[in-house]
Amino acid sequence: MSALADTATPPAAESPWRRLASDFFASKLATLGLVLLVLVIGAALLAPWIAPQNPYDIGALDIMDSKLPPGGESLAGGTYLLGTDGQARDVLSAILYGLRTSLTVGFVSVLAAFAIGAAVGLVAAYFGGRVDALLMRVVDIQLSFPAILVALMLLAILGKGVDKVIIALVVVQWAYFARAARGAALVERGKEYVEAARCLSLGWGRILFRHVLPNCMPPLIVIATIDLAHAIALEATLSFLGVGVPVTEPSLGMLISNGFEYLLSGQYWISFFPGIALAVAIIAINLVGDHLRDVLNPRHVS
Repeated sequence: MSALADTATPPAAESPWRRLASDFFASKLATLGLVLLVLVIGAALLAPWIAPQNPYDIGALDIMDSKLPPGGESLAGGTYLLGTDGQARDVLSAILYGLRTSLTVGFVSVLAAFAIGAAVGLVAAYFGGRVDALLMRVVDIQLSFPAILVALMLLAILGKGVDKVIIALVVVQWAYFARAARGAALVERGKEYVEAARCLSLGWGRILFRHVLPNCMPPLIVIATIDLAHAIALEATLSFLGVGVPVTEPSLGMLISNGFEYLLSGQYWISFFPGIALAVAIIAINLVGDHLRDVLNPRHVS
């Protein structure tokens, strides 16, 4: 009888988080992406300690070392592995510091957009009716405009600055989270645990953010990962166009822009290596995001 009972009892569904932890390294691409992402974040965090020089300390620069090729030696006897730019800054050091700015802008803007968009989506799904219609029309209007166009318009008004770029990226990204959160919350709204919470006279804020939101997290996390790569790429584009971060707080996009004028004269390394660093960061994030999408998909078959 016990054996029959055991065979009749269906196995418990494996948690997506447990599945994520158990099979992440089963995918070679996901493992590669995770390793690259850890290296990129680690290099950015440790830039003040591992960079050969502080590229933005004017006192540490020698104009006679400007535009040295990769492996070139300075007058003081040091070697620049990736060469120097037109301001005699070590390209390797500039990349490490530029990563800090690019990743900071990306992470902060995505977290802020996540918080705003998730709150809007949850409220729209929970209350429905006119509230849902009004909020979703705002989301539809936001999504109808190209992100780069909205960001350019905002930065034309706000001006340059890391904080200004973050604000612009939040404005162009929050609607994606709002739509995803609303879709997930509509599924959760009619479930028994929500009805039980209402019967206990719990406030709508507590129901939404303590009970509904945790069950809506998987799709939101996937969107956050994808939007992180998009935010970094968009910031690089804005900085390349000269409307993003200022020269005093350069990102990878600004470094690429600084070297663009030297391409025709043969100093390719000034733009090439920051471009490679930007591509590696975006590819790493996308590889991790693709695997998260597969693992957290409710229709995923182990």
